[in-house]
Amino acid sequence: MISKNTLCIWYDSAALEAATFYAQTFADSSVGTVWRAPGDYPAGKQGDILTVEFKVMGIPCLGLNGGPGMKHSEAFSFQVATEDQAETDRLWNAIVSNGGHESQCGWCKDKWGISWQITPRALSAAIASPDPAAAKRAFEAMMTMAKIDIARIEQALAGDQLEPF
Repeated sequence: MISKNTLCIWYDSAALEAATFYAQTFADSSVGTVWRAPGDYPAGKQGDILTVEFKVMGIPCLGLNGGPGMKHSEAFSFQVATEDQAETDRLWNAIVSNGGHESQCGWCKDKWGISWQITPRALSAAIASPDPAAAKRAFEAMMTMAKIDIARIEQALAGDQLEPF
């Protein structure tokens, strides 16, 4: 049964593939009911997969195979708060190595064009530091990164000289 409030995410024709990847990659994620079209529609034929119910980290979603008419943008993203560098690396690498691509400041896109912010809690704490100079250093360090490197953020927060990449 579809939740009262569900994110509907438009895919060209790969809603089930995306939902399966998310379920295999993120904790508290699963694939639910797969609905087939009861008749022909602009992006498909009767019997094609039309929608897929799934959860991503507990968030109810509905993948709609609506065809190539709509494209994703960074205006929508999943933000994932990670606990440590190992979790950050695992999730980032899973998305990027599965046909996705890197962006900057912890952002990446999966192969279906969905944006993800893989954000270590250490980064959020650093840029919210009560010391404005330390927060600025951490923020400036983040601005030089694609995937977030927690050790470099902590170095910047402490005022240590950063080694070049």
